[in-house]
Amino acid sequence: MKKSSFLLISASLCACLYSCQKESFLDQTQSTDLDEKAVFADSTYTVDFLSGIYVDIGFSTWPKRFGRGGLDASTDEAEGAASGAINTYIQFATGTVNPSIITNDVWSISYTNIRRVNILLGNLPNTRLADYTKTRIKAEARFLRAYYYFMLLEHYGGIVLMGDKVYNATDEIPSERSTYQQCVDYIVSESDAAATDLPWVHVGEEYGRINKAACLGLKSRVLLYAASPLFNGGSIAAGEPLKSIVSYPAFDNERWKKAQDAALEVISSGRYALYLDNNTEPGYGFYWMFQLRKSSELILAKMRGANKDLEGIWNPPTHGVTDPGAFPYLETVNAFGMRNGLPIDDPASGYNAQQPYANRDPRFLNTFTRDQSLVYHTPELVRIPVNIYIDRTNPNNVTSGQDAIYKGTPTGYYTFKMLNRDVVANWFNVSTPRCFPIIRYAEILLNFAEARNEYIGGPDQQVYDAVEKIRERAGLLPYQLPAGLTQVQMREVIRNERQKELAFEGHRFFDVRRWKIAAQTDNRLMHGTEPVKTATGTTYNTIDVRKHNFSDKMYLWPLPQSEVAKSTKLLQNPGY
Repeated sequence: MKKSSFLLISASLCACLYSCQKESFLDQTQSTDLDEKAVFADSTYTVDFLSGIYVDIGFSTWPKRFGRGGLDASTDEAEGAASGAINTYIQFATGTVNPSIITNDVWSISYTNIRRVNILLGNLPNTRLADYTKTRIKAEARFLRAYYYFMLLEHYGGIVLMGDKVYNATDEIPSERSTYQQCVDYIVSESDAAATDLPWVHVGEEYGRINKAACLGLKSRVLLYAASPLFNGGSIAAGEPLKSIVSYPAFDNERWKKAQDAALEVISSGRYALYLDNNTEPGYGFYWMFQLRKSSELILAKMRGANKDLEGIWNPPTHGVTDPGAFPYLETVNAFGMRNGLPIDDPASGYNAQQPYANRDPRFLNTFTRDQSLVYHTPELVRIPVNIYIDRTNPNNVTSGQDAIYKGTPTGYYTFKMLNRDVVANWFNVSTPRCFPIIRYAEILLNFAEARNEYIGGPDQQVYDAVEKIRERAGLLPYQLPAGLTQVQMREVIRNERQKELAFEGHRFFDVRRWKIAAQTDNRLMHGTEPVKTATGTTYNTIDVRKHNFSDKMYLWPLPQSEVAKSTKLLQNPGY
């Protein structure tokens, strides 16, 4: 395959010797018209070129990746805004995924950055940088390349591995997909190699760059995915060669051990811990951790300067939001149990449908804005209740405010995850140092617990300890789990903790797929809550929002049809 290759992304990419973006080390954009020789003859431009490769990390899980929704709106977490449009999240919600019109963002962005890494690595030995700087840059670049390959792998299954070569418009460019095993092995080996030459934690001006923990955290995630039912012998392909491209063709329980051991590398380092504070208020550590630029559990993040990005996406309309993101479904809300750790459908939980928000898991408060939530507002500069209800106190004058169900939100909820309580989208004097998390220590603990529970056939004390640390930081009381849980029972606990702890961080879409349960979670009628204020109080009615449809082909994304059309060797995923 020649010219206009799906990997070359056109010769114009040589202009990737071009705009280098920095904030701290990445913030302000610097645009240049320099060619390759000039860039790598200058040490500053060389470092800037690496910083430019950092810029796209985290784009896959950004809450407005597809316009007014992201992966949260593509699964059972949330309903996208402006959902009458044809876009990627609507295709996943309605079961109409089409390789001709689905976004190719992860394909083009990942391969663009893989090419940039190869250009950098090819030129790095001849730069004027000190040897120790070359070693660090090489390690960071190898991690970034592995990271972009992982994003391709989680979307598509096995993809084309390019090695270190930089292909030009006249070259014959590989177009045959590597097997799933080859891709996993490559990402793991690159992560291990990069980890060898990086510190556990960067400090000072280098904070935010790739460190050893990020390398091992990526390794933990890719091996957890590889051990999971969809990929560990559970292929959706009927036969070869696709069967080996989209999964391991046969189950191997030892893959769970590899995933367990990878998570344990981070845990055993002693360098990271959950941010715990149940003294300020129950579960305050879960809230405050997301407000910090640097914390004891942030392993890899999309670094940002002072910002109010998320407040401008998820707050109610009266708080300055005009172009919103997605709105949580009742099913996501109901996944959060009570503060006593019991699910709301447990008769012993104390849940009261007439007061549905009382005594809930403290993470509930810091994940959702619901009717009468107190949210900071201007110009009063105080926290005021958000009125999501329909007002029927006067039957002859039914009114609903701008934030209300059907007007501001189709589900009766807004997302509050990671928002700062004192920041309003339209208040120019206030912002937050928050950075969007990509890998954090809570995920590593849950990765370990899941892998070990599956590997040894049921929970031991190590599994209990990992899960209970999450529950303790959440502010559950008691946070301890019942003794004697079976493997299946602990599996459900872990899956529920992932749904709550990692909500709206981009995990749910891939979790329900790798567990191979999306045919249940994403193939049902989704609901919301209609709060109705009357003279005697508020009632909470369950309402229908959208029927989601799912077919087995949607366990993986289709390769962009525009790329498949360029070579008969580039095989499309099953069902497309």
